[in-house]
Amino acid sequence: MRIIFAGTPEFARLALAELHAAGHTIALVMSQPDRPAGRGMKLQASAVKQFALEHSIPVAQPRSLRLDGKFLEDAAAARQAIADAKADVMVVAAYGLILPQWVLDDMAAPHADGRVRFGCLNIHGSLLPRWRGAAPIHRAIELGDPETGVTIMQMDAGLDTGDMLLKESLPIAADDTTATLHDKVASLGARMIVQTLDLASQGALQPRRQPDEGVTYAHKIEKEEAPIRWADDASSIVRRIRAFNPFPGATAVMQGETLKVWGAKVGNGTASEKYGRIVAVAPEGIAVAAMNSIVIITELQRPGGKRMAVSDFLRGMPLEVGAQFELQASAAPAT
Repeated sequence: MRIIFAGTPEFARLALAELHAAGHTIALVMSQPDRPAGRGMKLQASAVKQFALEHSIPVAQPRSLRLDGKFLEDAAAARQAIADAKADVMVVAAYGLILPQWVLDDMAAPHADGRVRFGCLNIHGSLLPRWRGAAPIHRAIELGDPETGVTIMQMDAGLDTGDMLLKESLPIAADDTTATLHDKVASLGARMIVQTLDLASQGALQPRRQPDEGVTYAHKIEKEEAPIRWADDASSIVRRIRAFNPFPGATAVMQGETLKVWGAKVGNGTASEKYGRIVAVAPEGIAVAAMNSIVIITELQRPGGKRMAVSDFLRGMPLEVGAQFELQASAAPAT
């Protein structure tokens, strides 16, 4: 097939690479404009754009696709590029721009010679209708879901409300972070989109309407959610630490320093001490009181420093039993 691929981060690059390897013609890549990154804040191309340039694939980077918005010239040029691509389908994965109705309509309209187009297909990292929205992997970990997966969806005007074309689950391991689960979901999605296009070419797709029951929204992760709420139970705290790894990183304030907490587990027993108080210190971990439970911190990072196991961290910042983490305000988890 001739494909227009719209995506930006590494999650999308894996799918683009799989489609390219499968022999599909990538007629056009659409990706977010280059962003400042790194210490020097130099403009950096997205992972998807980098792949496209390496394989001599045309790239469009409109700031918006709205024909009635602020960037009219960008949208008009993108529309022309889409028309010139003469693609059979648009595959969308973590693109970062909303597709206006004209994109959906143009990609659903038959070719000039009457050949069918397959519209816009989205690779969504959850088992729809659970976790529609921007951060499905984070929220699945945060809320303690036993599994997640990928849904290949026929896009419509709603927020992840289109018909499901293909759906496959995978378990969430007890030690999965957003970083590790992201890679698993991305690999699954890459394989599934190739399978979906194979089925489409055979006329074998069977769209299914999403059920009305079980809808949840995975709202965007905000930095304000990072502070650990020590008054929560240990299981909830540990899940949030895993969910916020690598972004935004769970935080805890000790002795005026905002530390990043990258690793933790639920400890044995209960704690009657004040929430956030250290109840034991060992090279294997720092035990902290939570609601009727104990959190064992195993990996920390000081401002400007490196991530360290507790045994190394304690050499530079000794902590003692009775020391108190500050009780910070934190945004509630998005459900």
